[in-house]
Amino acid sequence: MKNSINIIIVAIMMISIVSCKKDSKPNYQYMPNMYAPVGYEPYGDYEVFPGGQEAMLPAEGSIPRGWMPYDYKDSTEGYQLAKDSLKNAIRYTKANEESGKALYDIYCAICHGAKGDGKGTLVQREKILGVPSYDDIGRAITEGSIYHVMYYGINSMGSYAAQTSEQERWQIVQYVQKLKADLEGKTPRIDTNVVPVQVEAHNETTEENHGNAH
Repeated sequence: MKNSINIIIVAIMMISIVSCKKDSKPNYQYMPNMYAPVGYEPYGDYEVFPGGQEAMLPAEGSIPRGWMPYDYKDSTEGYQLAKDSLKNAIRYTKANEESGKALYDIYCAICHGAKGDGKGTLVQREKILGVPSYDDIGRAITEGSIYHVMYYGINSMGSYAAQTSEQERWQIVQYVQKLKADLEGKTPRIDTNVVPVQVEAHNETTEENHGNAH
């Protein structure tokens, strides 16, 4: 008898819960953050923002993370200034050379050729013409001119600033100069890992310790 009463009570509770449900209204949310996003939607309409839209222009003078301004203009004067004065921002190491080769094979070799002689696949198939060799005396490319051309593009060559980071472009510059040196029969530049300032400081410290020991 007692079990029957319990069963009847549970049945009444279940019926009451089901009967109160309305399809026109959403159910209770025990964890609202699982349903509604905490942050603002990029193109949402919110009164808290000017104009009511969350997507706004960046603050004036701000720059994206990981991006640095390039002060040389996209002009003949800017190209010449970069050619004469812009220097590679990274050290010429074997690791950077290898990274530069990998990037060069992706972005550059198809036109400039694996050896930098201007005989890439597209040139050989006559899809594009007039690609000079890196040892062309008339061009006399430098690390600054290589970087400038990659940043802005020139003639039929487009810009690669969107596809590559600043460091990657400098790594490509190193590898292009390596190809240029090979074509000219010269030894490619490789910087040593020894930093003179640190060596001198170490020697001074060693001498001081040696003097103190005496």
